[in-house]
Amino acid sequence: QVQLVESGGGLVQAGGSLRLACAASARTVNNYRMGWFRQAPGKEREFVAAINRSGVSTTYADSVKGRFTISRDTAKNTVDLQMNSLKLEDTAVYYCAASSRPYGSTNRANYDLWGQGTQVTVSS
Repeated sequence: QVQLVESGGGLVQAGGSLRLACAASARTVNNYRMGWFRQAPGKEREFVAAINRSGVSTTYADSVKGRFTISRDTAKNTVDLQMNSLKLEDTAVYYCAASSRPYGSTNRANYDLWGQGTQVTVSS
């Protein structure tokens, strides 16, 4: 079973940047579409961004479009999320996930594997 481990979370001021990283324990993760989700206190886990197996195609939630960038390095088995112009409402636990399905990248039900999450807190 492939394991996913997120890192890079922390406390940042509004307008600042953070880069999250997701490391996979096996190269088989390169057969999966990868996504980032987030969950704020008292809210449902929501889609943030996804990237296909080759890294060519990406999808973003409207709330982060133009500010966040998802990328993957198949040689290193990693998926990153570059977050710029952070807002207070970006505060959440961010989760990396892997999907074996070739559809529905924005739906968390389509993801098979999940990391443990990393906290991102944006302060004013």
